Amino acid sequence: MNAARNKVNEQITAKKSLLCVGLDSDFSKIPPVFRKAERPVLEFNRSVIRATREHAVAYKINTAFYESRGIDGLRDMQDTLESLPCESLSIADAKRADIGNTSRMYAEAFFDHWNFDALTVAPYMGEDSLEPFFAYDQKLVFVLCLTSNPGSADFEEQRLASGSLLYESVLGKVRRWGRNGNAGIVVGATKSDLLADIRKAAPELFMLIPGVGAQGGSLQESAALGVDGHRQGALVNVSRGIIYPQGEFVSIDAFEAAVEVKAGELHHEMQSIF
Repeated sequence: MNAARNKVNEQITAKKSLLCVGLDSDFSKIPPVFRKAERPVLEFNRSVIRATREHAVAYKINTAFYESRGIDGLRDMQDTLESLPCESLSIADAKRADIGNTSRMYAEAFFDHWNFDALTVAPYMGEDSLEPFFAYDQKLVFVLCLTSNPGSADFEEQRLASGSLLYESVLGKVRRWGRNGNAGIVVGATKSDLLADIRKAAPELFMLIPGVGAQGGSLQESAALGVDGHRQGALVNVSRGIIYPQGEFVSIDAFEAAVEVKAGELHHEMQSIF
C-alpha cells in the first residue's frame, strides 16, 4: 500500500484530525517579533509548526511564497521541510505539470531532491503530463479538480459536449491514472454543496480541501463530506486563519500561544465527525 497515504491516515485516526496547516508565509505579514531573526520566515515557520504539531496531521508549503524570494526563499523552504514532524504529511503546493520530459524533472525535484510526501499538479495538459508524477507510487499526487476560487467557473465548471462538466471528466481520469493508492484531488471548501457527490463518485481518492477560513469555506461540511468510509482520506487545509492570528505579540511565546488556540479550536470542531 501507499506509504504516504498510510502515514497520514494513521495520523488522522490517532489524532482525530484532518487539519493541514498551510505555510503560505509572507514576509510582509509575519509579526514584527520575528523581524530581528537572521532568517525571519524560517523562524516564523518553525514557531507555527511548534504551535500546531499536536493538532495538525499535514503541512502544505505553498512554493510560490518561497520561490518569489529566490535562493534565500528556497533555503527557507528546504529548512522548513526539514523542521516538519516526521509523522506529518508534507505537501508541496506547486501546481506543476508540463510535457512529459519536463514533468519528469518536476517530479524528481519535489519527490527525490526535496523528498516531499505529496505534490499538487494541474491536469490541463493531459495524461502524459501527469504520468511522471503518478510513477511515484509511494507518494500522493493531488490533481486540481474543482478549486475554491471564483474563476473555477471559467473552465472547471463548463459543460462538455459529452454532457459532463469538465471537473467531472478530470475526476474520472484521475481515478484511472492513479496507481497503488497515490491519486488525490483538490476540491475547494467553497464547493461543499458538491463534495458529497464527488466523494460518492470517487470513494478511493484522497481529497485535499483548501478554502476554509479566509476564503469562506465551511470547516464542518468539508470535514464531514470529504472523508471516506473509514473517516480518513481527506485533509482540510487552513493557512491564513491559523498562521496570522489577530493581535500584537511582544514575544514569540505569545504568538505561539495564539496560534495553538486557533489550531486547537479547528481540531476540536473536526473531532465531531469521528
